[in-house]
Amino acid sequence: MLIGIIEDDKLLNHALELALGKEGYHTVCARTGKEARRLLGRGEDLLVIDIGLPDGNGIGLYQDLRRTYNVPALFLTARDEESDMLRAFEEGAQDYVVKPFSMKVLLKRIEVVLNRNMGGKVIKCGVLSLHPERNQVFSDGKEVILTAKEYQLLEYFMRNQNQVLTKENILENVWGVDGEFVVDNTVSVTVNRLRKKIEANAKQPVYIRNVFGIGYRMGE
Repeated sequence: MLIGIIEDDKLLNHALELALGKEGYHTVCARTGKEARRLLGRGEDLLVIDIGLPDGNGIGLYQDLRRTYNVPALFLTARDEESDMLRAFEEGAQDYVVKPFSMKVLLKRIEVVLNRNMGGKVIKCGVLSLHPERNQVFSDGKEVILTAKEYQLLEYFMRNQNQVLTKENILENVWGVDGEFVVDNTVSVTVNRLRKKIEANAKQPVYIRNVFGIGYRMGE
């Protein structure tokens, strides 16, 4: 998934880029409204926008960007005035975070916004189609029967296609732990079971491929 970051503080901008990258997201970063107008519009799934930009207001920037394409936004601000919060929501904001904030909390809020906006959409990869509202998966029109954990793993892969996902990413997002209470081969065993159900040849996978020494990537 691609996230646009518009934050004028250089250190925070970089910290957001690193934190999101560690979670498997791709990012496009800008520090001014002018730069954002030039760089954004590449199919971002979410914008993280600082309200106080050096060349204008982040809410006004979002108004302009939404005229070109519809994308959800989460706003950052050092202010906690009710009027700013209300205006942001009136313009379509899906969440609002006051600085200073916990990076872990922000990442979780980003995840919630993305899941909310992806919720009812059918996700496709090749002949595979995943229907989140029904918790069903089909391969070339035929339903694939998965366990709950296999489905959650496949959904995580399909929502993050073409991104390298580490074992740590997968454990945190699918198992909800940092790995200390899960045996070492839990991820690889579940991936192999899943491959047997969605791949024509599990030994030569087309969809879920190993990225040596790092993790996995899903794509055609």
